[in-house]
Amino acid sequence: MLSLNRPRPVGNGKPVAVLVQEHAAEALEAIMTAAPTEVPAPPRADVALPLDALHFFVRYTLREYTSFMWQHGGFLIRRRRVRWPASLLLRLKSTFSAALNFVLLGRGRRTYEFTIDEHGIVRTSGGVTLIDWDDVAAVRTYSRGFMMVLKRGTLPIPFRCLSEGQVATMRELAAARHELALR
Repeated sequence: MLSLNRPRPVGNGKPVAVLVQEHAAEALEAIMTAAPTEVPAPPRADVALPLDALHFFVRYTLREYTSFMWQHGGFLIRRRRVRWPASLLLRLKSTFSAALNFVLLGRGRRTYEFTIDEHGIVRTSGGVTLIDWDDVAAVRTYSRGFMMVLKRGTLPIPFRCLSEGQVATMRELAAARHELALR
């Protein structure tokens, strides 16, 4: 049922990512040919890391995904100070619904490609999702990897998909996002 509501490209049948790239190239060309103006870009204090090295692929397993959701659900429940036994029931319910969502949407069959740079996060899997840094609320570290907490949703990133240098960069990013949250 959900797949019937997805927008489809109209007209030439090109994939949406190609159309977005063509539109971006046209917009960039229009900007480059326009008269130059002296408007300096505001400095971005929240991203001062060498993020160009973060390009990786992720294929989630059900056990890994439910582990992320179990730990993140526990964090949210503790933050809201819900006590036992209600905390256990909420954690079981949220983890079960995340696992059901994982199975029904077929997330275990997809390979996601992530590119993280100073402009934001690009997630590719059949379609392209662009996530701006303003939408990233926090980067949390769990036993299996990092959880990028967005304004609407989360992005789990397992340690097994990252090199040692990428893990160090993600730890710096998590620390920087934590400092911004404290301000």
